[in-house]
Amino acid sequence: MTTDPYAETRETTEGTVYTVTGGDWDTLLDDVAADEHDDRIVINMGPQHPSTHGVLRLVLELEGETVTQGRTVIGYLHTGIEKNCEYRTWTQGVTFVTRMDYLAPLFNETGYCLGVEKLLGIEVPRRAQLIRVLLMEINRIGSHLVCLATGGMELGALTGMTAGFREREEVLHLLEYLTGLRMNHAYIRPGGLSQDLPVDWAEKVTDFVKIMKSRLPDYDKLLTGQPIWKQRLEGVGYLPVDGCLALGATGPILRSAGLPWDQRKIEPYSCYEEFDFEVPTATEADCYARYRLRVAEIHESVKIIEQAVKLIEPGPVMVEDRKVAWPAQLSIGSDGMGNSLEHVRKIMGQSMESLIHHFKLVTEGFHVPAGQVYSTVESPRGELGFHLVSDGGTRPVRVHVRDPSFVNLQTMPAMSEGGMVADVIAAVASIDPVMGGVDR
Repeated sequence: MTTDPYAETRETTEGTVYTVTGGDWDTLLDDVAADEHDDRIVINMGPQHPSTHGVLRLVLELEGETVTQGRTVIGYLHTGIEKNCEYRTWTQGVTFVTRMDYLAPLFNETGYCLGVEKLLGIEVPRRAQLIRVLLMEINRIGSHLVCLATGGMELGALTGMTAGFREREEVLHLLEYLTGLRMNHAYIRPGGLSQDLPVDWAEKVTDFVKIMKSRLPDYDKLLTGQPIWKQRLEGVGYLPVDGCLALGATGPILRSAGLPWDQRKIEPYSCYEEFDFEVPTATEADCYARYRLRVAEIHESVKIIEQAVKLIEPGPVMVEDRKVAWPAQLSIGSDGMGNSLEHVRKIMGQSMESLIHHFKLVTEGFHVPAGQVYSTVESPRGELGFHLVSDGGTRPVRVHVRDPSFVNLQTMPAMSEGGMVADVIAAVASIDPVMGGVDR
């Protein structure tokens, strides 16, 4: 091959790679004969890229600006959470799984705990189940807001980003007030909750609902009918229902293709059957439909939150079984942390049995009957499933998670190939992958 004056070449397993420095691209193409520049261009998008939703690498093969092949390269955020859970007690596993999909930690906690509770054969108190619903729907709003905000930022709608994160801050403030932490809560535990809600939780939640109802119409004014926003999303990232089913896609991707599949309706858990809400669907199966569905789902979550406030009644938030209840239904100390003086006095000075039981429960954990279970919840991204295996000990033998981000991410090539490079950004944003959940 003759030396190209404009671009040095080298052969790789992916084909010819050109190194172009300086000059004008149009002039270069005019100067080179048409039959000499029909080679494909392979580019990396990510893993350090503001539009790949975390450390995701996309290898795109281009002809001009058209994507002829797209591949995802994952694993840059691998944390080994599933394997770590196998070296901790069943309760300690909660602190690991909450860090997977870090935009939906309460769904991770609930899905995991539902599996442990199935193996134990216990039923969580009604108050705890309803509080779980309340927290998950608040969390769903926060997750969808991040999707809308980051998607807006990537497509140039910066006001959409600032508005989305403004509202998400309200979500995180409320979750911090209710659970003690903004993220990675470890609040939902096998058997119930780590502690009850603050006394004035209902007023705080009601105030949050008012704020959301006043601000949600702004998204329709800002984005939904905006001509540039529609042009960037309509007809882009098309994936019909048969493609979704073939690739295992769930959540807004599947519902945008017309199938109203939602675990809260199909296999209700945590008293969801008592709530009145719709499962929004569309038939366009494109990025715009997924955007509209997420906005609609925020409205439905607000409705569920309002109902939960009315349904939650006084009662215990942890099972009565002292062999499971951890941290053993302890009353909280005056500092809001640790144990109350009465509890410390009892286990340290009055009852050796209480001290031994407390020590063994915290350090060794409770035994879970041998067996295996698969439990699911409807996370903001789709079906989040936990496959747990027990040999009768105090630790899981196997923990495997069916994370929706991981499964949904394989729709990227189907959505992007044949479209423009700019449309890859919209397609990935509409998938809404969270890499902590993908790589685990």
